[in-house]
Amino acid sequence: MKQNILPAIKLTLLMLVVFAVIYPAIIWVVAQAAPNNGKGEVAMVNNKVAGYANEGQNFSADNYFWSRPSAVGYNAAGSGGSNKGPNNADYLQVVKDRIDSFLVHNPTVKKEQIPVDMITASGSGLDPHISPQGAIIQVNRVAKARNIAADKIRQLVNNQTEKPLLGMFGTSRVNVLKLNIELDKLK
Repeated sequence: MKQNILPAIKLTLLMLVVFAVIYPAIIWVVAQAAPNNGKGEVAMVNNKVAGYANEGQNFSADNYFWSRPSAVGYNAAGSGGSNKGPNNADYLQVVKDRIDSFLVHNPTVKKEQIPVDMITASGSGLDPHISPQGAIIQVNRVAKARNIAADKIRQLVNNQTEKPLLGMFGTSRVNVLKLNIELDKLK
């Protein structure tokens, strides 16, 4: 018994040093080489921070493109999903309410046209992107609210659409914060 306890204590102390000191130090050094020292991509407007482009933002006004819903209220300190399954009555009611709200604000859209990312939250609750379809379906509402031609706004969405990495990894997506910043620049 005594011969097993000493190696176990040594191994525990070694792992404590490795995972509590060495590993975090390595991650910190790598982060220093990343843009903004690993703190995320800051979106600036008029030399002021407008938000973080890698964190979902809450846009709900008709003159802006809406983000994907968040299960955590867009709070980066509490990232996470709702953990409610597709048969959960509460979850189904939340989704139904999101659909109803979307349809009220987008009267030219039919229920079956709404992309799933516009009514369901992501796993983290902080997804900064929506699908190109999720952006295009909002063009008429934004165009009407801003009194700008829908074709001009549709072109802006196309310009802001990010292609899959190397043309094959992931899907096309639109960063809502960047899109709304560019939208504000339109006259």
